Amino acid sequence: MCPPPPPPPASRLSSVSTMLTLYERSRIDAVGEGQIATVHRDSIHEVLRDVRERRARAVVVSVARCRPDESRQVARMVRDYPSVRTVALLTDAGAQAPHAVLSLGQSGVRHLIDARRPGGWQALREALVQDDSADVLRRAAALVARDLASTGLITRFDALQGEPTEEVDEAWRFFDTLFSLPVTTTTVTELARAFGAALTTFMSRFHRIALPQPKRYLDMTRLMRAAALFESHTLSLRHVAFSLYYSSPQALARSIESTLGVKSLVFRNEYDGATMVDVFRQRLVLPYLHAYPRFPPVPRKAYKEP
Repeated sequence: MCPPPPPPPASRLSSVSTMLTLYERSRIDAVGEGQIATVHRDSIHEVLRDVRERRARAVVVSVARCRPDESRQVARMVRDYPSVRTVALLTDAGAQAPHAVLSLGQSGVRHLIDARRPGGWQALREALVQDDSADVLRRAAALVARDLASTGLITRFDALQGEPTEEVDEAWRFFDTLFSLPVTTTTVTELARAFGAALTTFMSRFHRIALPQPKRYLDMTRLMRAAALFESHTLSLRHVAFSLYYSSPQALARSIESTLGVKSLVFRNEYDGATMVDVFRQRLVLPYLHAYPRFPPVPRKAYKEP
């Protein structure tokens, strides 16, 4: 069992603007200690100002404090600042709660944390902790989608905003799943499980059409995350290793050297997130565009629906 990552420097804390009850404020401060820097506000107008002035990377709105007349401002915030995660927090199912939840949903809020459930507060903390490494995977997904579209594999590019059509087929589905996996996915067995497939079946499909082994895709994806985190010069090798669930800093260093053939110091100084996205595409996508049309990692019906 690997030790927890060291606390991030103060400048790396996730800045969160809230509109909560007094009870909810005390609880979020407690569960987010060392990870989240909260600024508690009394109105959506003040929260919107935090977002507009880039003082908040996430927003938490209490279902108990959401008034119908504030839904327009919430909708505006969600629409104008899509990169800022907005979370609705439910701690008390009062008479007005169903209406408030519906109102927030109609305003575009897509994340609801029910803190009454076991693990609810922990789920809130995980939803708010800053993860710069996720941004690089979104960039990778967009570029890989274009690579596949150039071959006709993705026949409706707007399908990437929703459920792909049957004709889009499994090449994109594989990458979409790969880039959406939680950071805790560290083994090929877990990767296969994400597709609902047995490990041997999963690996054989790569071998059958001479694609790189799944471990290379997973290792490269994890190093994209690492490169993005290293863009902050305040983070140590140890912090990045444990943040990405490597067993030790040495394990991360070995992965860098075996995957890229460079030392960890060179990786830190010369590889940023954009560079690693390009390395991923040059090594694992572009040379195999001819093979991906024959690539269902598992049968279509085996995929788990989100």
